[in-house]
Amino acid sequence: MEEKEKKNRATKKKKKENLEEQQELQENLEKIKEVEKEEEKEIVVEKPSGFNILEVVIIMFITLCFGGLLGSALTYAVENKEEVITSVPSELKEFISTYENIKEEYYEQIDEEDLLDAGIEGMVEYLGDKYSIYMDREETEEFNEQVEGEYVGIGSEIQRLENGDTIISNPFENGPAVKAGLKVGDIILKVDGEDVTTWDLDDISKKVKGKAGSKVVLTIRRGEEEMDVEVTREKVEISSVTSQIYEENNKKIGYIKLDIFAANTTAQFEKALLQLESQGIEALAIDVRDNSGGYLSTVKEIASLFLKKGKNIYQLDTKGIVEVVKDSTNASREYPVAVIINRASASASEILAASIKESYDNGLIVGTPSYGKGTVQKAYQLDSGATIKYTIQKWLTPNGNWINEKGVEPTNKVELADSYYENPIEENDNQLKETLRLLAETN
Repeated sequence: MEEKEKKNRATKKKKKENLEEQQELQENLEKIKEVEKEEEKEIVVEKPSGFNILEVVIIMFITLCFGGLLGSALTYAVENKEEVITSVPSELKEFISTYENIKEEYYEQIDEEDLLDAGIEGMVEYLGDKYSIYMDREETEEFNEQVEGEYVGIGSEIQRLENGDTIISNPFENGPAVKAGLKVGDIILKVDGEDVTTWDLDDISKKVKGKAGSKVVLTIRRGEEEMDVEVTREKVEISSVTSQIYEENNKKIGYIKLDIFAANTTAQFEKALLQLESQGIEALAIDVRDNSGGYLSTVKEIASLFLKKGKNIYQLDTKGIVEVVKDSTNASREYPVAVIINRASASASEILAASIKESYDNGLIVGTPSYGKGTVQKAYQLDSGATIKYTIQKWLTPNGNWINEKGVEPTNKVELADSYYENPIEENDNQLKETLRLLAETN
């Protein structure tokens, strides 16, 4: 009897310890979820979706369970597999069992990180939503450069000529390349002593990039002279805004071209806008042709520069619950504003066009119907460096219209002339010309 009581006490103690460890594991999961929540970025980069909360939880749970932050928890899971598997949602048991069995028993060596990535990628592909995607580490780096508007490198574009030469084509003002003495037209022969004359342009670009503060040596040919140029890599801001003033019918019309709605685009846009206004513009054209989108917060900030306080910017539909997002700033404009769009203007570009069309008192939309992407994506980065981007909401125009697969209809429809496709110069850009004419005639 005494032996039985000892066993009972030992069993109770073990159960208590297991329960405490599971509680600690759950607390760690909750903490890490909070960290992940802070790091998630709400973006509008491409198109529609629809998966239920369980699928989102599965993605999050797998990411957390197998990430580096839960190494100790995973050790416990491996040692006490049966207990932990019974404590997780039943939907995940088979996934975890499969992962562990393949990792431990497959007859050849397995890269655990690649195996997990393949599992996550498979789940995202299952959604059947081309805007819910898995990006590997390399794709993530490129994506982050685009939406953050900065990268680490030498601060210059490079270009491949028809004869096969790779040249410095656009060194950024005050950038590392300019500081090191590189010039437009310099032909790149080697990078850190390695001949790159037969490399793809992307591979050369990757070789040139690196960590901030590190150095790279470019062997270049300038005229008949060959020389080595050492460049210190720096964080470089990517410009997504260009501007100028046009004179039309004795009226000064400002023009701003937006390439993407990156994290730093608002500051660039506002700077350009204030400079144009200081020169006395009487109207403004915003060109978002071929702009595929960017951050939702960025387009909200840019639209808020024009709309009156309290006006609707857009609406968000989350599983049938609609939130109206209004302008809460004191900034506004009164002069005519036209947004130029085409069939490649998507997501954030469409939000801006719709807000000017429906909420700005003196707004025009010129061009052709836009792409028609009416959804919002969220992205978060895994410990492996890969990223999952998935759709979380519909966005609606200020008046509650869903433009998905339809696009924003222009107030003034103008097809781009064939002459522009044959010779893409400003003189052949009839959409821009018509926009300037309309703005010049608008009071």
